[in-house]
Amino acid sequence: MKNKPAYAIGSVDSALLLATLLQHEEPMRVTDAAARLGVSVSTAHRLLGMLVYRDFAEQLPDRRYGAGPVLRRGPVQPASVARLREVALPHLRRLVDAVGETANVMVLAGADVRFVATVECSHVLRVGDRTGRALPAHRVSGGKAVLAGLAEEQLAAVLRALAEPDAAALTRELRAVRRRGFAVNDQATEAGLTAVGVAVPAAGGFTGAALSLAAPTARVSRDQVAVWASALTETAHAVSRDLGTS
Repeated sequence: MKNKPAYAIGSVDSALLLATLLQHEEPMRVTDAAARLGVSVSTAHRLLGMLVYRDFAEQLPDRRYGAGPVLRRGPVQPASVARLREVALPHLRRLVDAVGETANVMVLAGADVRFVATVECSHVLRVGDRTGRALPAHRVSGGKAVLAGLAEEQLAAVLRALAEPDAAALTRELRAVRRRGFAVNDQATEAGLTAVGVAVPAAGGFTGAALSLAAPTARVSRDQVAVWASALTETAHAVSRDLGTS
């Protein structure tokens, strides 16, 4: 589990998030970067300038900024991630309106999942924005939902990286995920956080995506998990349909 430092340096955090966005999405303009970070255009311009200086970004002929040499080793295709985010966001907003908890879309990247977008709910006590974060797939609800659908050889590579007891426990859990169609993260990534996740059916050449709903554990009941799973499944199929037609 990674907690935000008590004395976080805002400019460093913004620069690192911006670098992550450049690595996993399509090139963006300065105004796009400012909007994504929630900062002024001048601040975004300075951040991009530093990323270019350190080879984390480069300015393209059309004046947009893309990933620089340091970042061009990512396992996820930027265009695909940008399309997934664009397609999923309207559906996530409707899901949050209906359920009242924070929703995420993520994509498998090796043994991790990377959060592509988050729509926060309006509760004062809520799960915050995870955009740009990477977490071990076997601990995240959406990650487990995707792992449950992997081919045998792909899953074996993930299991080999785990200690034997953890691999055995994950194997048992993934059998349950396949049977019921959703996965649960009960405080495995953060104390006091519970999440439910489902895989997005492959469509339009895109695979390895998942959606999740996350909330403080104190607000989650067994009955809610079933309701969330149903709402997530419906939303995941809607995202998949749009990916197939976009």
